[in-house]
Amino acid sequence: MSVGSSTLTKGLGLLRLLSQHPHGAPAAVFAREAGLPFSTAYRLLNTLTDAGYAEFDPTTKHYRIGLAVFEMSQKVSSARGYDGSVMPVLKTLSAATNESCLFSVRDGYETVTIHTVDGPEFRQTTDPGDRLSLHVSSMGKAILAALPEAQVQPLVSGMQFAAHTEHTIVEPERLLEQVADGRRDGYVYQREEVDLGMNAIAKAVVGPTGAVLGAIAIAAPLFRADKEQLLAHREALTEATQRLAATLPAV
Repeated sequence: MSVGSSTLTKGLGLLRLLSQHPHGAPAAVFAREAGLPFSTAYRLLNTLTDAGYAEFDPTTKHYRIGLAVFEMSQKVSSARGYDGSVMPVLKTLSAATNESCLFSVRDGYETVTIHTVDGPEFRQTTDPGDRLSLHVSSMGKAILAALPEAQVQPLVSGMQFAAHTEHTIVEPERLLEQVADGRRDGYVYQREEVDLGMNAIAKAVVGPTGAVLGAIAIAAPLFRADKEQLLAHREALTEATQRLAATLPAV
């Protein structure tokens, strides 16, 4: 690898870390998390700041994500049909179910949350831009269940099965069982695998050509709705995925 490409890789890694600290953090934090010498991290952060991809607060000495990244994300959202298509569907679904609703897409071995709508009585814990391994969330599992079986095994084999809670499934065999159940049932249910006290059901959005365009989830705290109560919303969830499948482009 050339010096230039190595520097670019390190800079992009810092850009990803900046997104994980939306309120900012000092250069020392980013150096530690990136495994870089402080001088290298400091130099790269200032380069990102000069280019508009990061911002620096001289009062707190904190770096945070820059508006240039927001600008790019908005253009990506519009180009992929997320802007103006997803939110109306999620709002309708949330109003019908009285629960929080989310839409995520797959990026390699992870899901990326695109949009969320909080329920009227409880805010869910996932924000746009959040990433989760496919094995963790109901949406990741639903996406796996909608993919051709020949694609699923290589994905599962390449995953790093980190646990978010004591209930997260971290055994490949058990994940494959969940995926098989999801393929049979048409939805995936998860309980406390992402956050304690929360459960969710999800269904993949599959386009007319069979492309898996993402997944929609209905999430609720257990004290409000358990599995049986969430499953009462299956028809509304199916209608939401069908609406998005008809409007989102296959990308």
